[in-house]
Amino acid sequence: MRGTIDMAPFARSLIGFDRVMDQLEMLAESEPSDHYPPYNIERIGDDRYRIVLAVAGFDDNELSIAVEANQLTVSGRKAESDDKAILYRGIAHRPFVRRFSLADFVVVKDARMANGLLTIELERQLPEAMKPRRIHINVLTPSARDTKQAA
Repeated sequence: MRGTIDMAPFARSLIGFDRVMDQLEMLAESEPSDHYPPYNIERIGDDRYRIVLAVAGFDDNELSIAVEANQLTVSGRKAESDDKAILYRGIAHRPFVRRFSLADFVVVKDARMANGLLTIELERQLPEAMKPRRIHINVLTPSARDTKQAA
């Protein structure tokens, strides 16, 4: 059993972090016990990530990927075919929904499927205003300083 985190002490002193607090509380809630389909999350660069889901048996038209309000949702629903008499079902084809919380400025760059693996490429794209920038320092010569003070 997972304990909950009391966010009240933090909420008293942090202003404008409501969304972060909500996300932390959501992550602290217990996860459903369903671990289907299995997946990996990889960091492939400073600002690049990859999610790989094992979706063997699903076609690309049976999968859906959506991003809304910093949440990536991957879902799958296998089309039912009545033409086969299955004697034993060992390959899971049950419907699923997998959700991933994305940080600000993380966008989905690509999604592809090969060999039963769905690969989703993500990248953090900071706006120019948020990137570090170098500020030029103007040096005034003594004669320029005297001219500025006289004005």
